[in-house]
Amino acid sequence: MRLARFKTVRGRLLALLIGIALPIAGLTAITAVTTYQTVTAAIRTSQMRTAEDYAVRTRVWYRGALRSLLAGGSALALNGRESSECGKVGGQTLARIAGYRAIHILPQGGDACAFSLDPEVSAADLAAAAAMLRAKPPVQTWAGAEFAQARYDHVTLGGKRYLAVYARSDDAGSPMREGLLLVDPELLDQVFDLGDGEPGLVVALAGRDGDIIVSRGTVQPDDASWLPARDPASLSKEPSQTQSRAGVSRVYASRIVTDPDFYIVASFDDALGQAARTQFLVLLLAPLLTLALLCVVYLRAIDKHCVRWLRGIEAAARTRSTLTTARAVIADDMPSDIRSVAEAFNVMVEEQEVRQRKLQTALDDNRFLVRELHHRVKNSLQVVQSYIGLTKRDYRGEARMALADAECRVHVLSAAYRFTLADGEMQPVRVDLFVDDVVTMISNLLRRRDQWVTSTVNTRASLSVDRIIPLGFLIVDVMSRALRSTPGVSIQISVSDIDDGTIEIAIEADREIAHSEPPKLFAGLVTQIEAVQAAAPEGSRLGAWRVAHSA
Repeated sequence: MRLARFKTVRGRLLALLIGIALPIAGLTAITAVTTYQTVTAAIRTSQMRTAEDYAVRTRVWYRGALRSLLAGGSALALNGRESSECGKVGGQTLARIAGYRAIHILPQGGDACAFSLDPEVSAADLAAAAAMLRAKPPVQTWAGAEFAQARYDHVTLGGKRYLAVYARSDDAGSPMREGLLLVDPELLDQVFDLGDGEPGLVVALAGRDGDIIVSRGTVQPDDASWLPARDPASLSKEPSQTQSRAGVSRVYASRIVTDPDFYIVASFDDALGQAARTQFLVLLLAPLLTLALLCVVYLRAIDKHCVRWLRGIEAAARTRSTLTTARAVIADDMPSDIRSVAEAFNVMVEEQEVRQRKLQTALDDNRFLVRELHHRVKNSLQVVQSYIGLTKRDYRGEARMALADAECRVHVLSAAYRFTLADGEMQPVRVDLFVDDVVTMISNLLRRRDQWVTSTVNTRASLSVDRIIPLGFLIVDVMSRALRSTPGVSIQISVSDIDDGTIEIAIEADREIAHSEPPKLFAGLVTQIEAVQAAAPEGSRLGAWRVAHSA
């Protein structure tokens, strides 16, 4: 496919993508996922059926052993009234059934009857085992109705382990009140002989305590390292992968035989699952590798016919931060739409350069005029302050104090502009420098010889010139009224940080003073500063205000 026949980038990309990538990728993914799901579902079904087959056969065997106990026990209870005769009949009964090793019968209203084919197991042992099983709860009914309360367990007597089938009847009409049958585990082992199972299958009848009663698929019958590390009761019915006691990951399926003690635990080595995953990877990766090769060609085509031109425009745009004459490259073999973008970019750059030159010229002129204007304002304020200072020499008393107050207020304006234009550009004014300067001027102009004015400033906050000027006026107004009305007074102003965005300005005298009503202009100053009064004038306190700031 000659992509040069398509004149736009969109046409070239869509033609190659639709023609190669999308159909193959979609069909490959659908085929691989469907096959994998089908195979894994069949594997899980087979594993569940395997565990269920063992559980059903074990339940049927236990049901048969229970019926044998009920039938034989009832016969012994009816016919064997004498203990010697009971033992003889019990021995004959056990001898006829391979695997049945001992029996204990307690008739209604009679003495216990016990017999064992193993000399290591005595009648007292059988009675103790029956008492132990009597104390445990009976098993739940699997299906239909039971004729007695039953308990399935395993016991160890005389150094040998037996399967125990215990039954108890509360019916007064039943000849047998209690019975216990001990069976050789090898008899149940025949139930687990299902022929050749799948490779790697290990299955066992296990107790809640982890004891293996009967197993298939292990080298050693008592080897429990393959069992799951957690309780078999916590395993789900669905086959799931978990860690074995040996630390190996295996697939387990569990089925309950008798609640809550016996479980069928089937373990699979996941060979079939691994084969399914391998098949899935082959089905998925083989076509995808082919697609990857095609994608390499696809990417090279994109790079040749699209990306390198776009990168040229991008490089020109980024280079303009250091090289203002940078332009996008234009070539004859460029796609028409990218060529149009490059030409438009170059035209935009040229127009932008013209606008920037005009804006820079206007900005320079504006900055010069602003600096000159503020310098003129500052110089004019200094001239006004000087004239007031000279005029003040010709007056005494209240007139002199009024001129000193006016000179102090003019100094607030002059100081604010001096600090804000310190580096030639308008900038916020540091509160500590400004307050110290204003307090020094108040001490020089408004303080009598027996009066003192001090400041304690602990902040690095800054305010704009529009807020710092009314703050200076507020300080001058409060201190001026206090100094005029109270001879010998000492006034201290403190500025401190309340938090990262708020400062507090507090003014306090060393004695109680007569507070006068502030002028009407005072409320306007507080509003312009955007301050909140924290404490009203009272006693020796002249007031406290909190001011928010941005830094």
